[in-house]
Amino acid sequence: MKPAGYLFATAEAAIKKPGRKDIAVIVSELPATMAGTFTTNLVKAAPVRNCMKKIRSGEGRAVVVNSGNANACTGRQGEKDAEETAALVSGQLKIKSSLTYPCSTGVIGTPMPMERIRPAMPALVKNIGKSSFDDVAKAIMTTDTFPKSASRRLKVNGKYGTISGICKGAGMIAPNMATMLCFIITDIAVEKKALQAALSEAVGKSFNRITIDGDTSTNDTALIMANGALGNKPLTLKSAEFSAFRKALDELTYELSRLIVKDGEGATKLVEVFVMNAKNEADAAKAALAIANSSLVKTAVYGNDANWGRIMAAAGYSKAKFDPEKADVWFNKVKVVNKGIANNKDREATEEMKKKELRITVDLHAGKASAKVLTCDLTEDYIRINAEYRT
Repeated sequence: MKPAGYLFATAEAAIKKPGRKDIAVIVSELPATMAGTFTTNLVKAAPVRNCMKKIRSGEGRAVVVNSGNANACTGRQGEKDAEETAALVSGQLKIKSSLTYPCSTGVIGTPMPMERIRPAMPALVKNIGKSSFDDVAKAIMTTDTFPKSASRRLKVNGKYGTISGICKGAGMIAPNMATMLCFIITDIAVEKKALQAALSEAVGKSFNRITIDGDTSTNDTALIMANGALGNKPLTLKSAEFSAFRKALDELTYELSRLIVKDGEGATKLVEVFVMNAKNEADAAKAALAIANSSLVKTAVYGNDANWGRIMAAAGYSKAKFDPEKADVWFNKVKVVNKGIANNKDREATEEMKKKELRITVDLHAGKASAKVLTCDLTEDYIRINAEYRT
């Protein structure tokens, strides 16, 4: 499924190495409403800062994105390169540069090879309409092992509209706004304020609650374009059908976030940490994130070790308020901790640990709030991949 009114193109610029498509463009055939969320890391890549300025207008026509180079920690030249990349695409498309959003992912601290990017731009724009959204998903991969995409359809004003999204990310994932890169497009018309609210809420429930290695990227960006090709009256916060749009977007971003964690660098298991009956949602999230980020928990999962003590310890230092003598812990459906002490189910729990998907449930018995965080195990391959990242 693809929303109406969008075209795509990919090209090879040999940004990091030759032999693959590593630059792509998403173009809306109509003026689109834009919304975005960006990394909260103090160190922000040049394209992130560029997009943060442009997003204030709430308007856009194109996104140009490259893999192989993050254009982060590259000084004023990096800022010039980000804007030049946007300007090159805008010139070819005959649109304002302010309507083109540049995004990058890859190695930090290396200048953009503009001498290779410039000559690739005519071919990129010439190819518009010859590539698919999935082709763009492939072009933005770095250490990802597969492209990530998802779609939803929903009825608006008697007609079916589509929301589609792609993302990349497998490492340096502990987002505090979004994932490494995520691009969502829809043919449903949505008013700027409502679009930003829906995206921010969806990101909070999905990308902000995944972690692979505890590192927040310099390039985290999530952008959504709504071009109104469906022909509906723009949805607002008060529209009757806005709740359905918001729900569909929530589902889409959660599906994408699961794909990111499933593809975690070196990962062999997908892990969902669910904390229930916390005093409030903030406490539930604190405990869940502490457990999900714990290297000791993640290595225990990899080793099929039902070491629930590491989970109790992580919940304890999370600063969530609860009575340890009331807490319960499950591995899938096997209860291993009852009121803070062992339930003598280690053998059954070990069998659960061997499965490809594991749910760790912690009941704090401190209230009625809950939160879930997605993570993965930590393996030797994660170390190998990142030790060789620049080679």
